[in-house]
Amino acid sequence: MTGWAINITDEQAIALLPEQVWTPALRQDGQLHEITGPDGETLSYQVAEITGLRDLTGWPTGTRLIVRRVKPSRRDTKKLTAFEKHSGWRYQIVATNIPVQQGLSGVLGSGQAWFIDALYRDHGEVEDRVKAIKRVGLGLLPSKSWQLNAAWVLAATLAADLDAWVRLLLLHDESELAPAEPATIRQKLYHLPARLTTHARTRTLHLDRTWPWATAFTTAWQRATQLPAFT
Repeated sequence: MTGWAINITDEQAIALLPEQVWTPALRQDGQLHEITGPDGETLSYQVAEITGLRDLTGWPTGTRLIVRRVKPSRRDTKKLTAFEKHSGWRYQIVATNIPVQQGLSGVLGSGQAWFIDALYRDHGEVEDRVKAIKRVGLGLLPSKSWQLNAAWVLAATLAADLDAWVRLLLLHDESELAPAEPATIRQKLYHLPARLTTHARTRTLHLDRTWPWATAFTTAWQRATQLPAFT
């Protein structure tokens, strides 16, 4: 499953689609796939399949094309093709070899365009994690030594794993921090303004009360201490 660069032939196939075949795109949780545009407008995605309308000679047998469309935002205007400007939609295509389910075999839901679209966008999370791990150290190896670089890669992957688990287990309901880029979450959560003191063999972490993310940090810390120990 991969993205597909749209050309004129694809646009001609899209133009043949009846309006009634377009269905709402769904997120992985079953909710409508909607986003808020730069001007605060709600943009809703729709999907359809153009496999039977597009000549796929030369492509592997079983190749299917799923097209997604959304009303373009103002910042997309300069990137639209002539066809997109005329139709009033911005398009993307996904190519897949997942066959339409036959009987009890195959992938459940594979006959629905929205299923393939949601499956592809879920895979995009993998690409996001690769991008994140590059930003926590893997993007630049520090040495000419193989051994040092191997240790660096291991440390970077451990940091990326910890970052992912923090978001999943401790920040899942923090709409601002859970999807934040590593640099943002490092600034707002990991590099905290605090003072650690010791009294009567007890350590106390003093947070700045005016720090905007103090509540998020303390909530995450409490959740972390309540996690069951793995044996």
